[in-house]
Amino acid sequence: MTQSNNSSGSSASHTPAGLVGKALDGGVIINAIESMTGAESIAPDHTGRGRPAVQGTQYVPAVPHTPGDLQREVENLLYVQAGLLDAKCWQPWIDLFTADGVYWMPIAQEQTDWVGQPSIFAEDKLIMEIRMGRLNHPNAWSQAPMWGTSHLVGNVVIESSTESTVQVCSRFQMMELRRDSVRHFGGTYRHTLVRTQQGLRIQLQRVDLMNGQAVYDYVLQAWV
Repeated sequence: MTQSNNSSGSSASHTPAGLVGKALDGGVIINAIESMTGAESIAPDHTGRGRPAVQGTQYVPAVPHTPGDLQREVENLLYVQAGLLDAKCWQPWIDLFTADGVYWMPIAQEQTDWVGQPSIFAEDKLIMEIRMGRLNHPNAWSQAPMWGTSHLVGNVVIESSTESTVQVCSRFQMMELRRDSVRHFGGTYRHTLVRTQQGLRIQLQRVDLMNGQAVYDYVLQAWV
């Protein structure tokens, strides 16, 4: 679990990754690495797509008219990112994020940002790569047992779009197998996608787990 702490952040950048830097500033990992280029450059005014869930339960997306080509492009990106997670292709998955991209999993659906309160995940690309290194380490005992995941992504709704930015809401189900035990996770993805020379890329991926408060035998090892 990533613990958020209040601290002063840079106001020079206006990207999602800066709030993670502000929230994590003072943490062991952040202070141990000099000349940061990711978390410390994140803008402090981004609130992680903070529209709260309806009546504190589940987020209900807006449904504007969407051109068919954009709908297919967005859906294909979401399907690819889910497939990369299932295949444990960590680096190609991380590469789907922009340089200032953030993966955020709040502990409660009513959270509107990750500053001053805990999150299950609040990671910019640097922290993602640190996690990837831990997953790939030959001495990572948590990776020794047979384990894998299978994602289903659907109910993809494009809430708004401009020439440069697309706001998307979708639903997911993930089955995780570890040894002979199966766990199920489900919830809502809320993506902020931006147009780049490589196509659509993820600037923010918010993951609201429906069963995030359940009791589990072991913590999440990788991204959902």
